[in-house]
Amino acid sequence: MNLLFIWGEKAQTHMRDLGLLGLRIWAAQEFLFAGWTKLSAGGSAPAWFAGLDFPFPHQFLGVQLNWLAAGIGEVVLGFLLLLGYKGRFAALGLIYITYVAVYTVHFNLGWAGWRAIETDEGLGFKVPLMLGLMLFAVLTQGPGRFSLDAAQASMSPKSNQGASKRVSST
Repeated sequence: MNLLFIWGEKAQTHMRDLGLLGLRIWAAQEFLFAGWTKLSAGGSAPAWFAGLDFPFPHQFLGVQLNWLAAGIGEVVLGFLLLLGYKGRFAALGLIYITYVAVYTVHFNLGWAGWRAIETDEGLGFKVPLMLGLMLFAVLTQGPGRFSLDAAQASMSPKSNQGASKRVSST
């Protein structure tokens, strides 16, 4: 019975880590694609972007700098999220980018748009909300075992000392 309990715990841990890996891969590819689209346009913001109202402090940065910052942030933080390197930092940064995007672009329908993607009346924020919730899971749980953060932690002397203490005390 004890063996079954231990196996169940290990399976649960692996499934949790696979779930976090799936969330990271899906969210990262969304941000990488969005950021690459911005940057490959030559760094020049499109006309529709120029008419947006940005939240504080972005309202002081200007249209071109906001466009460039969003593109670079999405690519860099999306890549970090994909690798699981500084995963919580990347998730937090992408949550902020998502907040700015919802505030400026996706809140056309107001709170009625929480279930909408795109309508004749404007853009809803269903997709950014789902991405934000995925990022929140990574922020609160960490990037999981299949990440560079976990690999780095397992190679640090501090984690090896803890493992040897556990082994010697059993």
